[in-house]
Amino acid sequence: MMNQKRALITGINGFTGKYVSSALKNSGYAVYGTGAVAADFSGYFQVDLQDKQRLAHVVAEIQPSVVVHLAAIAFVGHGEASDFYQVNLIGTRNLLEALALHAVNLDSVLLVSSANVYGNAAEGILAENTPPNPANDYAVSKLAMEYMAKLWIDKLPLFIVRPFNYTGVGQTEDFLLPKIVAHFRRRAPFIELGNLDVWRDFSDVRTVSAIYKQLLAVKPLGQLINVCSGTTHSLREVLAMAANITGHKIEVRVNPAFVRANEVKTLCGDATRLRSLIGDFESPTLEDTLRWMLEAPEAKHD
Repeated sequence: MMNQKRALITGINGFTGKYVSSALKNSGYAVYGTGAVAADFSGYFQVDLQDKQRLAHVVAEIQPSVVVHLAAIAFVGHGEASDFYQVNLIGTRNLLEALALHAVNLDSVLLVSSANVYGNAAEGILAENTPPNPANDYAVSKLAMEYMAKLWIDKLPLFIVRPFNYTGVGQTEDFLLPKIVAHFRRRAPFIELGNLDVWRDFSDVRTVSAIYKQLLAVKPLGQLINVCSGTTHSLREVLAMAANITGHKIEVRVNPAFVRANEVKTLCGDATRLRSLIGDFESPTLEDTLRWMLEAPEAKHD
């Protein structure tokens, strides 16, 4: 259809990108995507965010109506600190420049930051006005991206989201809940973890993707929005849920290397602003999400 809206998703072949792509396709968008590695599917462009010329060419060709910028180095334990800044900060600036120069009919641009910008010092309910206190290079790069993006607010219809923890089928074992799920799936006798008595705000990737789709329609331009459930669960509860679903008991060995000296006991997002924009939203319970992950067919690695 000639008048079909076009969506550009950077990092489309990553964990979140695949779900956001499905959500937007189901809403009638023609979906295009970029990624740093080769992939063979319709509407995909291999683009390095450092390659300004190629980025400009792709944006000019796609002419997106909406953009979801997911491409980032997101694993906090990534080895090379400078990569966080090259990709998450400079790469984002390159994208915004390409959009400002070459995208003609943009409706909204969603930039994904992270609740990691709040750091480890804050505890309790974290609202968007909680002072940021990033504790690692990943979080610093995301906060720097937020400040840089403000320079483009008068040129682009952009807004920024700060997602809290979320998970689902296809997330790698570098992340905590998929690690726990993988151990239960293979019925491992034990698992090494850190402090079990920490409480975190966990969402389902399918819910997060639906929220992104709704925000693109609402167009809260210039705003900063937490994406979270507003409820918390402890890792001890997560283990109990997984044991209940699988019927498998697992020994937990506390590895001192995984215990943070100044671990924050409770981190919970305040979803008040999010709900004021899109209304109440349905989300699976954490136990339902874990059941989906535990019972999913073995994922194919691409």
